[in-house]
Amino acid sequence: MSILSPSPARVVLLCGPSGSGKSLVSARSGLPVLRLDDFYKEGDDPTLPQVAGSSDIDWDHPGSWDADVAVTAIVELCRTGRTDVPVYDISLSARTGTEAVDVGRTPLFIAEGIFAAEVITRCRELGVLADALCLSRGSVRTFRRRFLRDLKEGRKSVPFLLRRGWRLMRLERSIVARQTGLGAYACDKDEALGRLAAAAVGRRPAAASTPAPDPAPAPTS
Repeated sequence: MSILSPSPARVVLLCGPSGSGKSLVSARSGLPVLRLDDFYKEGDDPTLPQVAGSSDIDWDHPGSWDADVAVTAIVELCRTGRTDVPVYDISLSARTGTEAVDVGRTPLFIAEGIFAAEVITRCRELGVLADALCLSRGSVRTFRRRFLRDLKEGRKSVPFLLRRGWRLMRLERSIVARQTGLGAYACDKDEALGRLAAAAVGRRPAAASTPAPDPAPAPTS
């Protein structure tokens, strides 16, 4: 008697501005989670983009993130249930090691991060995408939550966090527009949890997420 292999898993890409609640929604969903922030480039990488008119590295630009390695990890998790990923220390802007991520035999997991929308098309073409969601809670609430979180975790210096926070607050609408233009479905945390629950039992989302033809350019200033 042959033993059937488990069906391949699929991924829900969860994006949204920094501080919009992606980690909270992921934790509340009960699904396995792949942290896409661990695929940031290291601080000495010469390809890192800078904020226009500043010496600050633009960690909110997709060019600060290694999309190819992230997609490889997502696909390996979908096909085998396990992959090795970097461990990234945001305060050091450096990878400090590697760790194994194992989703077991689950049919669904979440890959969450501010750049998740950047790989929607590739995941769809590779046949591993279940859904793509963009969280949005309002620029002022997001600013406050992001600043308090980053301050508590010591992610960067206070002046850097304030400069970044003010810039992202002004850019939040364009960030959400870009991510929805790339194919993510905009929703609040309650709707996101509902769609995740539906996807976990194999139901199709209520409205399909289809990419707009011309997403807004990546924020650079």
